Amino acid sequence: MTSHTTWNPARLRGVIFKRVGDDKPYPDHGLRPKDWSSLPPRQVRLDELVTTKGTLDLNALLDEDSTFYGDLFAHVVEWKGDMYLEDGLHRALRAALQQRQVLHARVLVVD
Repeated sequence: MTSHTTWNPARLRGVIFKRVGDDKPYPDHGLRPKDWSSLPPRQVRLDELVTTKGTLDLNALLDEDSTFYGDLFAHVVEWKGDMYLEDGLHRALRAALQQRQVLHARVLVVD
């Protein structure tokens, strides 16, 4: 008897992330990628994050140089009490695979 495990994105909720989303519900903040560098990085718990992308590219996740051309830190937007992972899904999943519960991120608070 063969058992098949089906992919269930709902399993990521409460296991890795607070919620798995696929959009950015917060207002446009106007920051360009290079503007994020003015925000100091801090630790953010993975289970407090809501994703803004529902899919990822496994090649980018597994690429050892995945942060070579971008910011070394994830980008998080804090809005209405939630923390949205705007950029850095690959970094967050890599951290989870390494059994880490926190991610270093630049956090922008939007009113």
